[in-house]
Amino acid sequence: MLDYTVFHHIAWPSSYSFYFFVIGISAAMFFFSAMSWYREEFKPLRQSSFYLSFVLLVLGGLLLIVDLSQPARFLNMINPAYLKFDSPLAWGSLNLATFGLVSVAYFFMLRKGDEVNGKRLAVIGALLGLGLPIYTGFDLTVHQHRAVWNTPLMPILFVALSLLSGAAVASFLTQGNEKLISMLRHLMLWSGGATAAMLVSLLGTTAYGGTGAEITFMFMTSGTMGLIFIGIGMILGLIVPIGLLLAPVGRQPGGMMVAGGLLLLGGMALRYAILIGPQIVHTYY
Repeated sequence: MLDYTVFHHIAWPSSYSFYFFVIGISAAMFFFSAMSWYREEFKPLRQSSFYLSFVLLVLGGLLLIVDLSQPARFLNMINPAYLKFDSPLAWGSLNLATFGLVSVAYFFMLRKGDEVNGKRLAVIGALLGLGLPIYTGFDLTVHQHRAVWNTPLMPILFVALSLLSGAAVASFLTQGNEKLISMLRHLMLWSGGATAAMLVSLLGTTAYGGTGAEITFMFMTSGTMGLIFIGIGMILGLIVPIGLLLAPVGRQPGGMMVAGGLLLLGGMALRYAILIGPQIVHTYY
């Protein structure tokens, strides 16, 4: 009789959490650039936020390509004849590619000073950018056998994290504009509050969701993963900066930048924990 051991591994490596992080910020920064055509306070961000958005988009694309064991397979992701349109990955690939093309066109409109076409492309790009955190959330939530991932909240959570991390980055680009500082502060507070509410709901349903979910809850709230998720992600990277923003010092550029830095740290930690934590269970069972 032959004996064998099945070695379970983590299918989605930690590099994907960094991809989620940069692509979410890229989408938010393009949104802020688009808002500059319609809200006066966002004008200082029109070019700087777009350029950063494009750099992060390229970085995100490179992360996906490098993750493939054969980088040439990336061409299959943008080949309609190859794609399976019942998969969120297919729609995500098309969304990513289309967003890149619109970003290139938008760049040329900014260089030419073409306001009419610039506004049009800004709206189209902002809508496509919104699809990036939504599709990354769907990539996880379709795995109904994994606790934490298997919730309809996941795409919404990723949109909130995208706006939160994007506003945190934008807080370093305000150039002292008081109206923009105030707008970003309110955006960080609202998106941070929404993120905190969803995380509390997620923890509650996971803690009482059956044996598999309860084990996942144990892994995510104790040990090293607990330090990353609860300690860095929720406390240091969410509760502390929200408290800082509510204090008088949080209305000043320096206080906002400190809060922004903590929010970025927390945003990365939360994405890492949400991606890796639920997969740890399957390495044991």
